[in-house]
Amino acid sequence: MFVPVWLIVVLALAALVLAAWTVLLATGRNPLPFPDPGSRIFSAPTPEAKEAVVALLERHGLRERFRFDSSGIGRSILRDGTIINCSPPEVLRKLDAAGACIGLVSTDPVADAEAAAAFLRGRGFEARVEADAEPELPVAFVVTNALSCTVLNFRKHVIRLPRPTPVRSSGG
Repeated sequence: MFVPVWLIVVLALAALVLAAWTVLLATGRNPLPFPDPGSRIFSAPTPEAKEAVVALLERHGLRERFRFDSSGIGRSILRDGTIINCSPPEVLRKLDAAGACIGLVSTDPVADAEAAAAFLRGRGFEARVEADAEPELPVAFVVTNALSCTVLNFRKHVIRLPRPTPVRSSGG
């Protein structure tokens, strides 16, 4: 059976690209915006505290990949998708001073946040939606007593968000 050389080359390159992407995924360095598993967000009380925590996490292998600031919120996005941020007081007030957030990907953040709040209220918890905590981003928050010091957020897929600023690792 004759197999053209060009087909062998194309299949070898495809296998090489797939293997490289698999290694990058396994090491937490996925260069593509897929998959987007959402995010886990933790808050620091000051910008200096945020920078100290990010530097500490880097010493333990969790390197900063991007910075994304909006509405006075400073964000460091780590290679594993964890976000360390520092929010201004007005945002913290809207979110009942929550120090952590579980971010979920959504095609319609406000509708999904409203549905989540209704679900939680149906289970006997308090829940409200804050859709204007960050007006320039497609993010809706669910503030609920079903979580301690934590809120939920529903956001568009990462490819539908503004582009973050890449960060070069300082190496320590």
